[in-house]
Amino acid sequence: MENRFKTITAAEFAALDRSKYTLIDLRDPEDLIVSGIEGAINIPYEQFAGAIDTVPADKPVIVFCYTGESSEEIAELLAARGYDVAQVAGGYGAYRRVAETGGTETPGTAERVFIDARGLKCPGPIVKVADYLRDRPEGTAVHVEATEDAFYSDIQIWCERTGNRLDAISFNDGVIRADITRRTIRGSAVQAADQNDKTFVVFSGDLDKTIAAFIMANGAAAMGRKVTIFFTFWGLNILRRPEKVRVKKSFIEKVFGIMMPRGTKKLGLSRMNMGGMGAKMIRSIMKSKGVSSLEELIESAIEHGVRLVACQMSMDIMGIQKEELIDGVELGGVSTFLGSGEKSDMSLFV
Repeated sequence: MENRFKTITAAEFAALDRSKYTLIDLRDPEDLIVSGIEGAINIPYEQFAGAIDTVPADKPVIVFCYTGESSEEIAELLAARGYDVAQVAGGYGAYRRVAETGGTETPGTAERVFIDARGLKCPGPIVKVADYLRDRPEGTAVHVEATEDAFYSDIQIWCERTGNRLDAISFNDGVIRADITRRTIRGSAVQAADQNDKTFVVFSGDLDKTIAAFIMANGAAAMGRKVTIFFTFWGLNILRRPEKVRVKKSFIEKVFGIMMPRGTKKLGLSRMNMGGMGAKMIRSIMKSKGVSSLEELIESAIEHGVRLVACQMSMDIMGIQKEELIDGVELGGVSTFLGSGEKSDMSLFV
């Protein structure tokens, strides 16, 4: 018969005589500085495969991580080795809540889905939470962990503006932990949300300004807002395909095409461009910091329904034709922009 591990609740774990068990803490060492459990052996999850033979087998083993997700996998490995092993449902997070509430778990704590947003940079954490909850039923509960400091404020505002319930939030040891329950906006709140569209006019075509515009656009889309980005004059270069497209042009239009950057990879900075070196440096820093590239931000925006509109008049003046634009772009004029702006509570000129 296949060996199976057991699952115990955080309340049961809190009530145990721990001297009768071998406790294995799978969290990272820095998490233990202010939240360790006395007597537990720390073997980080990523290192466990190489240290499995060091786990004592003379007593029943209890493994726990922060949310209960990783401990299930490790408990299964130990059970396959013949250990008498149990894992703590909800992990240390649930155990801590039991300690804070005097022995009762917050309803649904053990069933919360873990969303790992650690290492992601804005707007990544918010987008990841929004993507998961968007089509989930009312009452879906999640536990989110992120390491970007701004997430502490962002997730509170996001919950407030989207109607989702923030059950708990903490910021310890460089990790922000938030418990959220899916809630649906109803009644007058729905009507109010319909007036919260966002409209951006991208005129400059500078790399740094464009990155800022798309970060805000992705963030607004993650909040469920309708977003329109209207590209005009130099901003049209952002939408150009990087490869040359053969279309019939006049001499002046050909000259314009040669002089202007073709696509996002050719955009320069508004300041300290240094002949293109500044733009390369910014992209290198963004990559090293885990910030999404402009190309990834544009792709994400399109996937999340952000409307990209190219100004037809500006295209005619600058000799850019529809065939030269990337997929997902529509053409529009001043009425398209004004119609979007009238339904927006924010219109920015970039």
